[in-house]
Amino acid sequence: MKISVILAISGSLRKNSSNGAIINALAAMAPEGVTVTVYEGLANLPHFDPGLDTGEPLAAVADLRKQISEADGVLICTPEYAFGIPAALKNALEWTVSSGEFVDKPTALITASSQGQHGHAALQLVLGAISAKLPEEAKLLIPFIRTRINAEGKVTDAEVLASLQSVLQALIGTINQS
Repeated sequence: MKISVILAISGSLRKNSSNGAIINALAAMAPEGVTVTVYEGLANLPHFDPGLDTGEPLAAVADLRKQISEADGVLICTPEYAFGIPAALKNALEWTVSSGEFVDKPTALITASSQGQHGHAALQLVLGAISAKLPEEAKLLIPFIRTRINAEGKVTDAEVLASLQSVLQALIGTINQS
């Protein structure tokens, strides 16, 4: 049986973030044959500079691109900051524009924040611009996320858990069709 690898990218740099809790929940519910790997290099990426993107990529950028390329699918789980995309996540996505790792890459997007709709919409535009394969069923907006996670950092809301399972299945289905 082929093992599918999903690269999970949290848009939050905060330790023990709500988005990290969601990624942990998704990893725990992944079926046999699916591995969820967490990208840990978001804070290490230099600020995007097109002038630096002309030759051999910097090590942190090369690592990001390699992990995306080698994954069968990508799951982005992020908060919304100031009605938009967190800068560290936007920066990472900008490093993939010219190199094309997201072109036709099965992708899921979860925005979990106080509200989140503005950042969620902005990320869909960016993912469209880099040609990620983002099916409607693999998009999820979770408002008021802090009320859905317990003090131990576990997702406890049954409706959210069911929605996460649906997004994961949609992403796996898209991977299997690719």
